[in-house]
Amino acid sequence: MYLLEIQGSLNMLGYAIATIGPALGVAWIFASVINGTARQPEARGAMMSTAFIGFAVVEALAIIAIALAFVI
Repeated sequence: MYLLEIQGSLNMLGYAIATIGPALGVAWIFASVINGTARQPEARGAMMSTAFIGFAVVEALAIIAIALAFVI
């Protein structure tokens, strides 16, 4: 066995790199909600519902990425 031999699927390595985008997206969504709630507490309900829709869309991208990693 060679020292620099790569074992395993490179698709999973690509998926690991691809999860950085959704992770940053979720962090930015909820950081913006926290910032907005601190500035205007009465609008918390509207911001949270929008944040959960954005969260679902961003996480859907991560789910599609793992499905493609297994298919390819």
